[in-house]
Amino acid sequence: MAEAEAVQLKEEGNRHFQLQDYKAATESYSQALKLTKDKALQATLYRNRAACGLKTESYVQAASDASRAIDINSSDIKALYRRCQALEHLGKLDQAFKDVQRCATLEPRNQNFQETLRRLNTSIQEKLRVQFSTDSRVQKMFEILLDPNSEADLLEKAANNLIVLGREEAGAERIFQNNGVALLLQLVDTKRPELMLAAVRTLSGMCSGHRARATAILHAVRIDRICSLMAVENEEMSLAVCNLLQAIIDALSGEDKREHRGKEEALVLDTKKDLKQITNHLLDMLVSKKVSGQGRDQALNLLNKNVPRKDLAIHDNSRTIYVVDNGLRKILKVVGQVPDLPSCLPLTDHTRMLASILINKLYDDLRCDPERDHFRKICEEYITGKFDPQDMDKNVIAIQTVSGILQGPFDLGNQLLSLKGVMEMMVALCGSERETDQLVAVEALIHASTKLSRATFIITNGVALLKELYKTTKNEKIKIRTLVGLCKLGSAGGTDYGLRQFAEGSTEKLAKQCRKWLCNAAIDTRTRRWAVEGLAYLTLDADVKDDFVQDIPALQAMFELAKTPDKTILYSVATTLVNCTNSYDVKEVIPELVQLAKFSKQHVPEEHPKALIPLALEGTDVGKVKAAHALAKIAAISNPDIAFPGERVYEVVRPLVRLLDTQRDGLQNYEALLGLTNLSGRSDKLRQKIFKEKALPDIENYMFENHDQLRQAATECMCNMVVNKEVQERFLADGNDRLKLVVLLCGEDDDKVQNAAAGALAMLTAAHKKLCFKMTQVTTQWLEILQRLCLHDRLSVQHRGLVIAYNLLAADAELAKKLVESELLEILTVVGKQEPDEKKAAVVQTARECLIKCMDYGFIKPVS
Repeated sequence: MAEAEAVQLKEEGNRHFQLQDYKAATESYSQALKLTKDKALQATLYRNRAACGLKTESYVQAASDASRAIDINSSDIKALYRRCQALEHLGKLDQAFKDVQRCATLEPRNQNFQETLRRLNTSIQEKLRVQFSTDSRVQKMFEILLDPNSEADLLEKAANNLIVLGREEAGAERIFQNNGVALLLQLVDTKRPELMLAAVRTLSGMCSGHRARATAILHAVRIDRICSLMAVENEEMSLAVCNLLQAIIDALSGEDKREHRGKEEALVLDTKKDLKQITNHLLDMLVSKKVSGQGRDQALNLLNKNVPRKDLAIHDNSRTIYVVDNGLRKILKVVGQVPDLPSCLPLTDHTRMLASILINKLYDDLRCDPERDHFRKICEEYITGKFDPQDMDKNVIAIQTVSGILQGPFDLGNQLLSLKGVMEMMVALCGSERETDQLVAVEALIHASTKLSRATFIITNGVALLKELYKTTKNEKIKIRTLVGLCKLGSAGGTDYGLRQFAEGSTEKLAKQCRKWLCNAAIDTRTRRWAVEGLAYLTLDADVKDDFVQDIPALQAMFELAKTPDKTILYSVATTLVNCTNSYDVKEVIPELVQLAKFSKQHVPEEHPKALIPLALEGTDVGKVKAAHALAKIAAISNPDIAFPGERVYEVVRPLVRLLDTQRDGLQNYEALLGLTNLSGRSDKLRQKIFKEKALPDIENYMFENHDQLRQAATECMCNMVVNKEVQERFLADGNDRLKLVVLLCGEDDDKVQNAAAGALAMLTAAHKKLCFKMTQVTTQWLEILQRLCLHDRLSVQHRGLVIAYNLLAADAELAKKLVESELLEILTVVGKQEPDEKKAAVVQTARECLIKCMDYGFIKPVS
């Protein structure tokens, strides 16, 4: 029964194969193989499955299946040829040649076999030629590089060629096979920087995308030697070795994403031990005094990139757990380094920040509360273990560690601030006589005062010390940081005026000093960066914003500073700009919740008294007008979504409508109309708001105005407003001249007025057929005006005129007949016959649609 079923499955597989469903065919052949013990049938099934493998480009599987068929019948010519094809695709040309040679022996007259034989022979000869050529090139390069008498230009050329060769798969393999790793290590031993760099970069290329070779190179060079090379002071060398280690890690962990074939695919390498060894050495580098600042940075970069999960959907975070258990204390030691202390490790300007980032990434990579609690306990034990009343250096290191953690996982940092004595120690260090203590304490206070509750504690307990320190210190670094600390404390309430921490005017004084520091080019870039950070906090205050945006030299100095290589300044610059332009998200205030909060005696955020919207609605008469005019200027030239985010945009409408008054000067009315035009173009909800504020009569009045610009602005505003249904209803109502006014404005000589009026008329006639009839009744000049629009030199006006014509034609056959009998038909014909280029496409297309509508009525006939 099993054998019969196997035969049936084979036939089923054949049918699938003929239908080109190779996956289904493979499954049928595989099921049949499980059922049969007949050797002949097994050979056929393996051979057929090999054919499927070739079709699906699964060449390793195809070669394996063909080999099994050959093991059963060594003269199976189909299996031999299929294995030949698979091996050729895998690059194993010599083995493929042997198989097709056997096929040609069995069937010497088969032209296909003879052709394949010739092709493979040519390919093998070419491969050998390239191989021998590569071998000789590699040999020649090493001879030049290892010869102490080689000329400089020859050395440079040989080194560059070797690097390029190492990045190519064939070249990398030839270097590796020709004892290249040992020769590259000899280059490293020369201690000549250019040769060492060439050797490291070549090794990096050889490791990329090849797990077996990367493992062999790691064992040959040894991880301790690689780390010692990365530990050097030379930045270029340190970075090159870092890239080598990254290539090794990628190859061992499978991160290179390259497809492995042949032997490389068959090798099953246990890389966990090697990866763990690399991690341990990197962690040891963090606390070694022999490692340069550059080397420490590269070790941190490698840990940052390779330890935390790249995708939190992956369940396994064992690498992070291992580093937390075996290396967190070492990372904390780096974070807690104080440059001015004798015990400090070699650092760069970025080392502590990189360590803070690593702590943040590790903390974010933890999956549950017990893991986070364990992490926190290690940090607590490390910090409390440093506190020592007899040793001030240890206390400074403890506070520096807290400061570093606050720049990483902020929640964890806040929990550590609540440890007994931490905040008190920060304040106490501000009063120390040592400048090192003061510098660390001030920076820690800056980072600690992000949360309002902490800021209030510092204001209560340490702001007097900060002010005293600011006045008395002669150290520029401490002075600027103290200033930033005061800036941050001064803005701790954010935009909430009710939570302002300092007296009125204090924040402006702080900001003035920050601007002074910022404009002083004699001060170093890192110190001036703190001035921008101070402004990033203070520009939450409306008065500070006003002063800063008018200080052109300060703005220019900030932008110049943003161009420097130190990119850590960009966040402060961006924050300052966001504050100055009010581009941050503002939560919608629900009046009912405000009343509830007041009733329950909860704090309610207050607007700054100089905010424009409250001033425009609740100030003095003069203040209301000036604030409304300022809002009109902003609304006229800005994107409302950015200038007035969220629901605030609806609050702007009322001040702008109130500004429309004949008692105001022309500029105020003009800019109010421009602002309303901009707002009415955003959404129907805003148009509805403008309508409800009873702005329409004022807009209509200004459409009659003799002043050209006012008439133009009012017409453009009405063009946007007519999209609203309630506005359309006013045009539909009997006994008014609104539509007549719009039609007559279409006949004005001013292009801009014509354009806006024609746009309004196009939308109105498209919305209601009744308005199409009404248009022909409001004035006897309507047809002449329409014809002028359709012949207008300005394409936008012409297009709107043609849209109006189409709306009238589509409204009613009798009305259409009246238009066809006029000169309009000739105009439409002339425009419609034009060749539509990119600019005229819409105009010509609309004219043609008008003519098609006339044909539909039977008024005109098409001409072939």
